[in-house]
Amino acid sequence: RSYSSPETEGQLLTSFVQYFGDSLGRKIKRMPLIEETVMLEDSLLTLPVVIIGNGPSGICLSYLLSGYRPYLSPEAIHPNPILHTKLEEARHLSIVDQDLEYLSEGLEGRSSNPVAVLFDTLLHPDADFGYDYPPVLHWKLEQHNYIPHIVLGKGPPGGAWHSMEGSMLTISFGDWMELPGLTFKEWAASKRRNTKSDRVTPEEIACYYKHYVKVMGLQKNFRDNAYITSVSRLCRGKDDEDRSQLNEGISAQHLETEDEQKSVIKRNWEIRGYQRATDGSHVPFCLFAENVALATGTFDSPGRLQVEGEDFPFVLHSMSDFGAAISKGKLRGKADPVLIVGAGLTAADAVLCAYNNNIPVIHVFRRRVTDTSLIFKQLPKKLYPEYHKVYHMMCTQSHTVDSNLHSAYTSFPEHNVLSFKPEMKCVLQSASGLKKILKFSVALVLIGSHPNLFFLKDQGHSIGHHSNQPITCKRNPIEIDPYTYECTKEANLFALGPLVGDNFVRFLKGGALGIARCLAIRQKKKHELIESGDGGGDGVP
Repeated sequence: RSYSSPETEGQLLTSFVQYFGDSLGRKIKRMPLIEETVMLEDSLLTLPVVIIGNGPSGICLSYLLSGYRPYLSPEAIHPNPILHTKLEEARHLSIVDQDLEYLSEGLEGRSSNPVAVLFDTLLHPDADFGYDYPPVLHWKLEQHNYIPHIVLGKGPPGGAWHSMEGSMLTISFGDWMELPGLTFKEWAASKRRNTKSDRVTPEEIACYYKHYVKVMGLQKNFRDNAYITSVSRLCRGKDDEDRSQLNEGISAQHLETEDEQKSVIKRNWEIRGYQRATDGSHVPFCLFAENVALATGTFDSPGRLQVEGEDFPFVLHSMSDFGAAISKGKLRGKADPVLIVGAGLTAADAVLCAYNNNIPVIHVFRRRVTDTSLIFKQLPKKLYPEYHKVYHMMCTQSHTVDSNLHSAYTSFPEHNVLSFKPEMKCVLQSASGLKKILKFSVALVLIGSHPNLFFLKDQGHSIGHHSNQPITCKRNPIEIDPYTYECTKEANLFALGPLVGDNFVRFLKGGALGIARCLAIRQKKKHELIESGDGGGDGVP
């Protein structure tokens, strides 16, 4: 059956068709929407790359796939003499065209991914030692290196940054949040924004990312208001009877014999979803892609305590909901305190938000205040005074067996929430097993968030380091090749950013570099096959 009328398709996706029609051949006449029964070889268009997620990870990857190439600047001298010697050996080549494993060897940094550490030290040399050296790279736009791609995101370019609390300061410096080719200070100056502070608000970062896509000429690759519903492998064997098995997502590396691998004719991806129109209607679409890059981040699903009563409407799981409740005056005049659960920076932001609005706080967290893994222990006091103010209260205004609640803030270290009750009470349990019942006005559970990969087979559980477990940034990131960022358990599927453990913007850019190099090599080989007459296929060269 047809998913939508040609008229609706044309109105909504004309710009996409026009651009890719010109870029990929005159035979392209319309958006590659298909009926459920159409097989891959009948499709009108197979894109080399579809990027899911339009946050900084997706933006940076689009930048590199659009043909921008980093070279060692003529006057640059990297403070690491060994790395600088390696860079000098191939000064005439872009970093994308060099051996990333060779360049990364011996480097150390705050990411477990070697290419992330490499690209970070090229863009921010010795940043972790407190230096503010300029990048050793300069960028060139090389049109012949463009790889056709599309970036799909739920909102405007910038991803989750548009939905974060706008008044809080970022944990990273503004310079560390920037993307290649446009410094944050340059953008701020052009907007006449005050840049006295090295740290900036999420609202400013979101505006910077949106402007970046425009000024770098990347808009043609981006589609906003796009929601993905499924990403599945379309494999076709020579024997039709094998089709159903192949369609279930078996990759070539899982086929046992060479003959079985040769029997696979096509192994592209099918991406289904819908685009939300201005009138609120949903227009379904279907795309085919040779490669898919996952750049969705980890803000999709807030962490949950999994305790009784957590689904009550007065138990919130996001700062935006809490901010909305405050702005609407729902907490004004409430005698009972707000209950905040969690010991991370988002929980600290909530404490500050409540404190600044004269709302009393009960702060519950599982760890000891002396726990060295607390994030506050890793933040310099001079740069992050507001977070150290929260940490000071956590240490000095804690609840004891004999004490009452403090008027403005009371912490409950080493406590767990056992349940929430309908009369807006919660049951806490201490490390020693003592239970306490507290009354509150609203509860806010801020214990991290997880990616939502529901559109993948088995929700992506099979591609993590620990099979058959949910993907999480810290405990079970997607398992990738450290230099190409291709999933080790699923060919032609790539991942970058928080999905592979890189939470900070300064490190996720390395994923874009690794993927761009891998795809550039494969595109070059494909061109050589086509020119020699030994290959081709229905996909886009």
